[in-house]
Amino acid sequence: MARSPGEGNASPSASLRGTRETLSDSELESVGSDSEINGYVAERRTDRYGFLVKPESQGEPQDDLPVEVLRQREAKWLDMLSNWDKWMAKKHKKIKLRCQKGIPPSLRGRAWQYLSGSKVKMNQSPNKFIELDSMTGDPKWLDVIERDLHRQFPFHEMFVARGGHGQQDLFRVLKAYTLYRPEEGYCQAQAPIAAVLLMHMPAEQAFWCLVQICDKYLPGYYSEKLEAIQLDGRILFSLLRKVSPVAYKHLSKYKIDPILYMTEWFMCAFSRTLPWSSVLRVWDMFFCEGVKIIFRVALVLLKYTIGSSEKLKTCQGQYETMEKLKAIEPQYMYEGFLIAEILDIPITERDIEREHLIQLKKWKEEFGELQYKCPSRMHGSKAISDSETASHKLLTHSPSIILPPDTATGRKNKKHEEKEQEKQKAKETKEKEKQEKERKKLEKKKKGKGDQSNGAVKEENGGGGTIDHRQEPEQSLIPKQSLNAAIKMHQSNESLCSKESEDTYL
Repeated sequence: MARSPGEGNASPSASLRGTRETLSDSELESVGSDSEINGYVAERRTDRYGFLVKPESQGEPQDDLPVEVLRQREAKWLDMLSNWDKWMAKKHKKIKLRCQKGIPPSLRGRAWQYLSGSKVKMNQSPNKFIELDSMTGDPKWLDVIERDLHRQFPFHEMFVARGGHGQQDLFRVLKAYTLYRPEEGYCQAQAPIAAVLLMHMPAEQAFWCLVQICDKYLPGYYSEKLEAIQLDGRILFSLLRKVSPVAYKHLSKYKIDPILYMTEWFMCAFSRTLPWSSVLRVWDMFFCEGVKIIFRVALVLLKYTIGSSEKLKTCQGQYETMEKLKAIEPQYMYEGFLIAEILDIPITERDIEREHLIQLKKWKEEFGELQYKCPSRMHGSKAISDSETASHKLLTHSPSIILPPDTATGRKNKKHEEKEQEKQKAKETKEKEKQEKERKKLEKKKKGKGDQSNGAVKEENGGGGTIDHRQEPEQSLIPKQSLNAAIKMHQSNESLCSKESEDTYL
């Protein structure tokens, strides 16, 4: 089983609050008491993410988005979520780009569920979590889970109180997972993953999201022998040669095994390492693009921490190097710097899979077959969506945010309605023209038949000689008054029919 994800790591700045490293054991005991919470007396102040802050603390510089930009992004995400299957099938690149820009906070939890496929999974087993939640659970796992609850983000308002709703939900989610995957059980590194999810969604949704992370994104990471994480450590070390040869040579020189510095990074998806705004941006991209984002973050941190000869002057030895990697300089972890560097790292899914095959072959030569048989890793939301059966029910979205009509979506819908109305009007006009043509044809046919019958009467009664039917007859067989009356009657009948047909159509 993995070591506790918070052990032996120092906090680089005040913005890294909520991690176990910011607290001593005596302080941990006092967290959640009504009288005092580690110096927060009477009034508790929280930042935008729900972490308790002291008035004098200074965290990461924040670049707030203008409200107009945020509302536009929310409108775009609401449009995507309401037609998710179509967007995944035809416009996944656009989803990827929007995840890189950052998911709006109000929709982040919902978007994570759709990206990970946990929404589909939950719809396929609607009562599974309720069933697992009602079961007792294995005592050996329950004891370990209970001991770990207070270690998860003790400075966050959800988990600050012992036995509070946050800790209760965390216990329920982790217990349900041990029952859902009894062969895997519980690993301490799963607790911070579940806690981050619970900050953004209810317990049932968080459970299914955790299932997808463990099954699709990071399969085998939380198994007993930790073989998958060791294999990925080798992959990371090999990829480092391409990204930062200086860092690669330094780690090789002092024989520092990747498992010593990357285990917590990967198993906790950097939730215990980075400033919180960076954690959320990394997770947005991780749910969309998969484990390559975790590799890229690790490569960026290694490159800028020990990737130059100047930086290596202060870490001449294994101990000094490990201390430097445990206390990474804050400027390399801030959102503005880190996200740009992640997008610039030239590491793809193909690079990771190619290196995985190479390292797996070496592993088998050294240790034999892997003991834990885990499913194949899925590289992000597109791969997960494509692997789902085509028969799954289309995702339906009932938005909790009602937008004013002047937002991007409102304008788009209004334009769409106007276009539909124009199309309908054009269709009606076309139908009227068609009916008018048919009416005229009928009139011509009736007139032609009337002329032919008149000509036949003339031939019978007019004697010999050649008669030109095109000429006006010298004497009409029908009296003039009668003829005029008949014409008027004919016209009135025709106009009546035309009016009736028009009214009927309308």
